[in-house]
Order: sequence, then structure tokens, then C-alpha cells
Amino acid sequence: MNAPRFHWFLPTTGDGRSIVGGGHGLSRVHGRSEYRPPTIDYLGQIARSAEQLGFEAVLTPTGTYCEDAWLVTAALTQVTTKLKFLVAFRPGLLSPTLAAQMAATYQRISGGRLLLNIVTGGEDAEQRRFGDHLGKDERYARTDEFLSIVKGAWNRGYDFAGDYYDVEDATVAERPDPLPELYFGGSSAAAGTVAAKHVDVYLTWGEPPAAVAEKVAWVRGLAAEQGRTLRFGIRLHVITRDTSAEAWAEAGRLLDRIPPEDIAKARKLLGQSASVGQQRMLALHAGFQGGTARDLEVHPGLWAGVGLVRGGAGTALVGSHAEVADLIEEYTALGIEEFVLSGYPHLEEAYWFGEGVLPELRHRGVLPKAA
Repeated sequence: MNAPRFHWFLPTTGDGRSIVGGGHGLSRVHGRSEYRPPTIDYLGQIARSAEQLGFEAVLTPTGTYCEDAWLVTAALTQVTTKLKFLVAFRPGLLSPTLAAQMAATYQRISGGRLLLNIVTGGEDAEQRRFGDHLGKDERYARTDEFLSIVKGAWNRGYDFAGDYYDVEDATVAERPDPLPELYFGGSSAAAGTVAAKHVDVYLTWGEPPAAVAEKVAWVRGLAAEQGRTLRFGIRLHVITRDTSAEAWAEAGRLLDRIPPEDIAKARKLLGQSASVGQQRMLALHAGFQGGTARDLEVHPGLWAGVGLVRGGAGTALVGSHAEVADLIEEYTALGIEEFVLSGYPHLEEAYWFGEGVLPELRHRGVLPKAA
């Protein structure tokens, strides 16, 4: 395996010293928090810090609960020099030929710093906000066609006729160089089929290692049937400190700031999700009725507390820098090569990880020595 790659997260929903939610109808801020709005100045601070600390890219989410990922990251290319931007977007909400053109333009103006995170769809209610009334399996079938056209347009002069799209001579003015890598996640059977056929990196949310191993084996087998190989990545939060006690104290502080009524509301809303991955996240803390942070430890060093009030990725690596590095090595042994991380607040936590865990991984030889 290659050395793992580490990415950070741009909180275009907003940030704070408490868990900031957003998405799936959830409240943005839970408990007492000095909320930090997602201004371009603040997001620029995070992007520049991520670049300085050695992260390769930053993920930017998509949805009506956050700022537009294309516009925000295009602006941030002007205040960074080498940081890549993993732009999440939803196929089906714009023409695939237009998406191919936008990506090609982005590659030229950024100097090749675009990565694409394909998000087939959110919840049905949010999709309807965009005028999209297809069911989940149909959305994945449409994504299959969409990605075929995008990749065809990048190679210039592509015809396609399917159930959802009919295009003639799809093209772009200039082939993007390099071609943007495609990232994609999904736990349903329909998602696995699309991943195996099209993407470069399959992303999973941070389930315990045994569950991640099963998912990697599943998608790897599907890709082999297509004659393809993929890389695998994982989406996690992180709380790392000089000592384990300090890290778990911070997890406890975050938990103590969440009002019980917010947990109940989030569980009700997220419980209605049709997402297989979301249901797997919810199952990790289904029995929690109050207690300490350690009561939400679902595997040594893996904490399910974030998912109490945040849709999507709901687990965090918690521990000393060495303990977090241990768990990262445990995931890499399963085939995980890319880590997309975040923490509250995102500016400060980037430094805890970048100045604590990354040097530890270099010392162990997991990462090459810094230049």
C-alpha cells in the first residue's frame, strides 16, 4: 500500500466549540457555543492552516444547510497555493456536460487542485427542495449515467442515450489535466454498483474496524468484477491531545454541552433517513440514554458521540497522539489509504492533529519524513 493521505474539512455550515450540526433538518448549534459563521475569512484561515500543516485536501459538503461548495472553494484557491479541494456535489441537479465543463475550468484556474466527491442524494425531503422527486435507487441509476457522460465529455466528443440523459457530442474546451479524481460513498447495494464501475476512491463513514473490513471486501469484490481496483478512504472526526485523559475530557466536554432534548430531536429526524449508512451510524449509539463519554466508545478509541446530533459522519478518533496513530494504523491495515478528518473547532483541531499525530506517524515510518 501507498502511504496514507490525510485531508481536513471546511465547515461551511459554521463552526464552534460545541458540535455544530446541520443537514437532515437538524439544528446548527447544540448547547452553549460561540458560533463561528462560515465567512470566507474564517474558512480561509482553516484552508491556509490545513495547507501549512501538511493536509493534502479539504472536503467541502453540499446541501441547503451550507454554503455552495463550488463557489467557496474556487475563492479559496486564491488564498492557497497547493491545497486541493474535495468538492462535494449532487449529480442530477445540473447537466453532466456542464459539470464536466465546470470541473475542467476549475482545474485550469486552480492549477489542477480539484477532487470531486459525488453525493448521489440527501434525504428525499431535501432532494425535493431542488425539484428532484426520484427515489434512492433511481438516483443511483441516474448517477451511473451522469458519471459516464462526465468522463466521456472530458475525453471530448461523447454521445450517450439512456433512461435519464440523452446527449450528443458532450465535450469540454480542453481536457482537464489532471483528470479530477472521483470520491464516492454509499452503503446500499445500488451505491456499491456505481462505486465499482466509476470511482477512484470509495469513502466510508467511521464504523468500527470489523465493519469497515467487511465493507472494503464488498466493494473491492464488486470492482474486481468490473476489472477495476479502487482506493478506500474513511470519514472521521478526531479529538487528539498530549494525553489520553485530556482527549477524553474534551469528548466529555462536548457531550456535556448537548441538551438531552437535542439528542431526542436528532434521533427522531435521523431515524427517518432512508440512508443505509445513516442507519449504521445511528445503531452505534442506539442504547445510549445518558452517561459519560466513555459510554459511547464503540471500539477502543472510537467515539460515537458526534453522531448524537450530527447527520452523516458521527464517530471520532479519541486519545493521545500515539493512541490515535495506533487506530489509524489499524484502519490502514484493512486497506484504508485516505483519511478525511474534522474536529470542533476545525481551526484548533487541525493543529492538534497536524502537530501531534502527523509527526508521530512520520516517526513510525507510516508517512515519509517532512521535506
